[in-house]
Amino acid sequence: MTTNDSVRVSVLGLGAMGSALAAALVTAGHETTVWNRSAGRADDLAAQGAQVAATAGDAVQASQLVIACLLDHASVREVLDPLAGHLAGRTLVNVTTTTPNQSREMGAWAAEAGITYLDGGIMAVPQMIGQPGSSLLYSGSADAFHQYRPLLDRWGTSTYHGEDPGLASLYDLALLAGMYVMFAGFMHGAAMVAPAGMTASRFADMAVPLLTAMTNGLHEYAAVIDGGDYTVAGQQSLEFSDLTDILNASAEQGVSTEVVDMVQRLLRRQIDAGHGTEGFARIIESIKNPG
Repeated sequence: MTTNDSVRVSVLGLGAMGSALAAALVTAGHETTVWNRSAGRADDLAAQGAQVAATAGDAVQASQLVIACLLDHASVREVLDPLAGHLAGRTLVNVTTTTPNQSREMGAWAAEAGITYLDGGIMAVPQMIGQPGSSLLYSGSADAFHQYRPLLDRWGTSTYHGEDPGLASLYDLALLAGMYVMFAGFMHGAAMVAPAGMTASRFADMAVPLLTAMTNGLHEYAAVIDGGDYTVAGQQSLEFSDLTDILNASAEQGVSTEVVDMVQRLLRRQIDAGHGTEGFARIIESIKNPG
């Protein structure tokens, strides 16, 4: 296994996340080369000991391991397509946020060019990199993951999810979907109480304990979904879960009902199909079968 102090690594892309990844590697003692379209972004890293490459090609040729943390899939292809020859025989870890199919496309491109490919999803904000709670999901080359895991673990807990390059992206975006919908629900609640004079901070004091307690119910929902039986005793029914009162109260407060409307539509679709007495978890059928 590669030791932490023997890996030379290049980081392409020095936005907030790329800079955090590179800084963690420099701090860990890795010989780190960095590149960014806007050279000024590398100044702080250079002061910490990173080598700054004039071009992306120079950065690639400086190391056997190349990390791409760019804006999007299009920017990855724009930067790396001309460098396929330089990347051949090297390992590319792409932690740019992409869709699962875009990650698979990159995996196929890399395989054709003789590049070892590992895709990554970062479950952290830049300030969390290298700190407790930071985690990263990987898929693609198992050999690359195990070879470079000591380095990858510098950023957070590393978990490998299989040879399919698209799985890390899929799991990353699925988790973020749950997070963003939860955040939107909190903001809807904060908007509801604002006309009554409650600040968002005070509302957060009320919401955090409730939401934290409610997340314990995810495992119960998961068991019902995996079992495929929404009639299991002890569930809150779809009919009882109807959100009409929340919608009416929101309208009375003069706020948009868009966030709650979305959940109500999922509920009503199942109720209208004759499943009103079944459990709330059944709304997943509305999501899985949008038609």
